[in-house]
Amino acid sequence: MNDENYMRIALELAKKGMGYVNPNPMVGAVIVKNGRIIGKGYHQKYGELHAERMAFADCTENCDGATIYVTLEPCCHYGKTPPCTDAIIEHKISRVVIGSSDPNPLVSGKGVKILRDNGIEVVEGVLKNECDDINEIFIHYITTKRPFVTMKYAMTADGKIASYTGDSKWITCEKTREYSHIDRLKHSAIMIGYGTAAADNPRLTYRGEGGRNPIRIVCDSNLKISVDSNIVQSADKIPTILVACHSNPEKEEILKKHGCRIIMTEPDNGRVNLYELMSIIGRENIDSVLLEGGGELNWAALKSGIVSKVKIYMAPKIFGGAGAKTPVSGTGISSPDNAFLLKDTKISRIYDDILIEGRVVNVHGNN
Repeated sequence: MNDENYMRIALELAKKGMGYVNPNPMVGAVIVKNGRIIGKGYHQKYGELHAERMAFADCTENCDGATIYVTLEPCCHYGKTPPCTDAIIEHKISRVVIGSSDPNPLVSGKGVKILRDNGIEVVEGVLKNECDDINEIFIHYITTKRPFVTMKYAMTADGKIASYTGDSKWITCEKTREYSHIDRLKHSAIMIGYGTAAADNPRLTYRGEGGRNPIRIVCDSNLKISVDSNIVQSADKIPTILVACHSNPEKEEILKKHGCRIIMTEPDNGRVNLYELMSIIGRENIDSVLLEGGGELNWAALKSGIVSKVKIYMAPKIFGGAGAKTPVSGTGISSPDNAFLLKDTKISRIYDDILIEGRVVNVHGNN
């Protein structure tokens, strides 16, 4: 076993915190002594012990002279828990192997310096790309204070999200739909527009085992959503935010009585100002948003510059139809030279379907 092998174990541990640690990062730690793993841990829930302290609590013997593998640079400041650098020093660890540097200004480089100043050998950048990838949300949020927005949609091979009749159930296979629910667990919030809420009457819940539901956000400029909708009827059990830009005091009171929270933004061409909305919820520790809207909301999100990543689940089907809905509608761009670009693209197979994902190059928007 070498450094990369142990770091891979730490990475798998870190992923167990998905959906429970936001807006903190997912972190895993492994303690090795004389070629044996003597302790393992990961950050399990926001506000609880960090991975390093969990690993020390799991230790089966004295840690003197051991090596600890951590997917993210150990913290060195007091937050909801004490500094992990203190615990490493107190347990007389002789070597620390780190995957990612912490982008948090309170930590960045400082944790490594403290460890080295105390005579501890530090190795940085082991499986850095993999360690960075699992915390793309945290890295974005801690450096911008704005949510990481993933635009997700399912489409056919000819780019349709519904048939010409409007029927969209189902485009991808059942296994893919189950897999894609992990996206809801990973993000703090899920967002749709009024059109999707009216057409599909969704619940926007996480249906996997042992997970938690994301905060639900509906962009509804005039608060047209039905009080009888699944979203409003369950707002007393699942945090629900309705976002408008035109006041409707009477409807607002009714919705609030059902447990909905109302956020008002300035109008942006008569609709919700998405850029302003991201600033508002970013200040409330909502670090990520999964956008599962229709074509109009997707276009507005791209145009406003809030989208960080796109995930496309493509089924090997062809619908056809000049009027059939597409994933991104709106006005569109005027020429290919003005297209929204994706970088760092990845293509993978998900059962019978294909997943395409990439980071958005936001040359059009403000983000």
